[in-house]
Amino acid sequence: MFKELVLNDTLEAIKQAISHNELGQMSADDEVNISSEKPKNADFGDFAVNVSSLARSARIAPPMIANAIVKYLPTENYTTSVVAGFINFKLTDKVLSGVIKEILEKLSDYGKPEKINKERINLEYVSANPTGPFHIGHGRWAAMGSSLANLLKFYGHDVYQEFYINDAGSQIQKLGRSLNIRIKQELGEKIDFPEDEEERKNYYAGEYLIPVAKKFLEENKPTDDIQVLSDYAKEYMERVQRELLENFRVHFDKFYSELDLHKSGKVEHYFNELKNKGELYEQDGAVWFKTTKYGDDQDRVLKKADGANTYLTADIAYHMDKLDRGFDRLINIWGADHHGYVARVKASIEALGGNPDKLEILLGQLVNLIIDGEEVRMGKRRKMVTLDELIEDVGVDATRFWMSMRSIDTTLDFDIELAKRSTDENPVFYVQYAHARACSILRNAVKEKVNAETGETSPAPMSESELKSTLENFDANAMVKAVPTAKSLILKLEEFKSMIDYSAKTRAVYTICRYVQDLAGEFHSFYNSNRVICEDKDLMKARLCLIYAVKTVLKNALDILGVTAPEKM
Repeated sequence: MFKELVLNDTLEAIKQAISHNELGQMSADDEVNISSEKPKNADFGDFAVNVSSLARSARIAPPMIANAIVKYLPTENYTTSVVAGFINFKLTDKVLSGVIKEILEKLSDYGKPEKINKERINLEYVSANPTGPFHIGHGRWAAMGSSLANLLKFYGHDVYQEFYINDAGSQIQKLGRSLNIRIKQELGEKIDFPEDEEERKNYYAGEYLIPVAKKFLEENKPTDDIQVLSDYAKEYMERVQRELLENFRVHFDKFYSELDLHKSGKVEHYFNELKNKGELYEQDGAVWFKTTKYGDDQDRVLKKADGANTYLTADIAYHMDKLDRGFDRLINIWGADHHGYVARVKASIEALGGNPDKLEILLGQLVNLIIDGEEVRMGKRRKMVTLDELIEDVGVDATRFWMSMRSIDTTLDFDIELAKRSTDENPVFYVQYAHARACSILRNAVKEKVNAETGETSPAPMSESELKSTLENFDANAMVKAVPTAKSLILKLEEFKSMIDYSAKTRAVYTICRYVQDLAGEFHSFYNSNRVICEDKDLMKARLCLIYAVKTVLKNALDILGVTAPEKM
């Protein structure tokens, strides 16, 4: 990675300059805080390192520091120049052509690091109640979670994707009661949900249970057995949710039932473990967990006065079960409204002898739908916009891309009308069109040309076998001819490696969306300024290799995002 190469070479050169007493009063013990960045003016070079901060230790002027360091920099990969306290680096054409060589050799593996500290990761996300259709917030966690899983797998980790089904609470009984009302309505009874707002909270009054009621009556005789109705509705909704996830290209390795967790005895087991360790106490008839001992702002109830467990009790058992299954790291994607649970769950892991640092919580903000330039607020009286409705309206590709475009801790504005447009203003179209354009150029390179006016045909610029040979037997020296007009594009292609490294380490999927938009922009700019299929055969071959490299990197990135890379549009 060029950015890191330049920085590391500079750090080593600083050590050399110090050892030769050429950096004034600076010693090997002094702190060196420098970074490698792209110059604002590209004429200065491809990268620059500002060494002015070393003047505090060296007690000499920044230009003297820079010139002293330059003497010990290797020269095979770049040329250097000094401007004030900046060392500017200009990469050689040969080194830049090597980027294309590496891409064509590695193809779908380009961007993967050679060596990492591989971890076995449990990634839990979505984890919705099986009581209704997914809302658009679930769609954001689904898109970001599956993209993060793809990213971490691409990076080299072993990732296990898990969906925690909240099917053990009172909400399942509420679902059964609601289905009962819908069934009676289907049978012609004059019955409806309570009008009183407080009473209505004990039901799910959404119309989505109407088809469930119809299906139940097709398969069963009417019944007032709420448990039977609860089980039926839960299984129905789980099936609907799983089918939607598959359609949305989200694939879980396990759907983990909270009900099964309770039946296994693990909830009581870990409750007793905490009790035996002296981490619990009774107050006002409830059993409390001493979470303040581990940094929480207050202690938390695990068993209420009526003997019922709180949500936290099951959460503790669930996370300990993950660790018992041998995962090195647990990553959860939760809504921002769950921020208070972070300290509680970490406290439980520590209290039970585990390492709380193994748990990472990514807290996500909400999604605002924008329709015709105005934000649509989802109030209680407004019909909920569900994920399946959104996908049907704008498509899987646009939904996944838009849902991943912003940092998870930032509210996302999803512009529905813009997401449907086939224009450059729509980021997913802009990126997909870049891939399709690259594919079109490669097709045209081996296609006969037809004169639109005369109908006469002329031979293809090259045969398919010649193009195949050009790509498979890449000549880095020949590529040098294409570098001067493609430097910015090549640098952006090379940046894919450092972007993947940063994204995987920070769990930042949105940086991939930003990168592919930048890469598409560089490619469109290159294409508009340069003829790829031209009279100069060597230059044409070099540029076709460049186009294939662009196509490869775009597809690698889009695959991580779970977005298709079309060859025609």
